[in-house]
Amino acid sequence: MRKGLGEFAWTKTFVLVLSCMFAGLSLCAADEPAGQKELSKEEIAKLAQNPVADIISIPLQNNFNYNVGPHNGNQYVGNFQPVIPFGLTENWNVITRTIVPVIRQPWLAPDYGDTWGMGDIQFTTFLTPAKPAGGIIWGAGPIVQFPSGTDNSTTAGKWAAGPSAVALRMDGPWVYGALVNYLSSFTGPEDRGAVSQWTVQPFINYNLPDGWYLATSPIMTANMMAEGSQQWTVPLGGGVGKILHLGKLPLNVQLQGFYNVAHPDIGPEWSIRFQMQVLLPKSIF
Repeated sequence: MRKGLGEFAWTKTFVLVLSCMFAGLSLCAADEPAGQKELSKEEIAKLAQNPVADIISIPLQNNFNYNVGPHNGNQYVGNFQPVIPFGLTENWNVITRTIVPVIRQPWLAPDYGDTWGMGDIQFTTFLTPAKPAGGIIWGAGPIVQFPSGTDNSTTAGKWAAGPSAVALRMDGPWVYGALVNYLSSFTGPEDRGAVSQWTVQPFINYNLPDGWYLATSPIMTANMMAEGSQQWTVPLGGGVGKILHLGKLPLNVQLQGFYNVAHPDIGPEWSIRFQMQVLLPKSIF
């Protein structure tokens, strides 16, 4: 296992990425025009629930996974996942989504696990209509996974890429849809197994007065390189969220719990997800 300098490296890298991202977001915010209509909490909640909304958002997702590995250890996965939109033309936007994971991996096997480390970074680009028609909001584009993990137990060790797509609908207080992607490895060390993985995230939100909402957004995965019952992780559950304000800055806070009705032998039995999402809609500047 790579410890010592390895742990310092992932910490330094994560802090550097965080600092650069916030510096860039500050510059973007300074360029937005003032005097736009202020959004209600309900409108902000719907923006937060739209993966391809035309706003800058900075989610920090904390996943606490329980009963992982042969000794029922606890795993932590923290995802720093900024979403930044760009106007491509009058009719089309490009939405970029980056996921930088930091993982506390419990003991999984001799010399495998029981460490902190950075996981593999994923970068997704969605092409989406600036003015969706027909009530369906959608986006599609490529996803790339970089072998940035700092320990054998926190990385797949392969470069991987594939398609990604999202579709959703807003119907009164309801926001529902799904995000799907597929990753397949195309290069990397020969001693690491190939990557062939589906990720499916359906989401259903019911918005209540004063920025409260009910939510379920389980993340289902299928490792196609595993055998039989070891392929799928299928969580069931949900929770509640609330739009708060730090001054003019909207903050989306959400708590969900899930029980995995299917999971690999070393996978978690249940999990808690706590997410804080800073939103930077144009109307606040």
